[in-house]
Amino acid sequence: MSIRPILADNSTSISELKKNPMAVVDGADGFPVAVLNRNQPAFYCVPAEAYELLMDKLEDIELAQLVSDRQHSEEIEVDIDDL
Repeated sequence: MSIRPILADNSTSISELKKNPMAVVDGADGFPVAVLNRNQPAFYCVPAEAYELLMDKLEDIELAQLVSDRQHSEEIEVDIDDL
């Protein structure tokens, strides 16, 4: 078994999560919770609002990369009447 870092300030066991999932989420005050199995992170429980923010940030990063990649591309002139 390899040792893996826990990438959250909050953690709980799978057993505790099974007992009362919403209490675990509420206890983390909107932050992710590392769910441990045998003291190793099995997965992260992330509140919906935090997940949505994460997805928005990832989309922004992807769009910024697309802009950067196309920044020096050849321009194509288009006439609005041709559309």
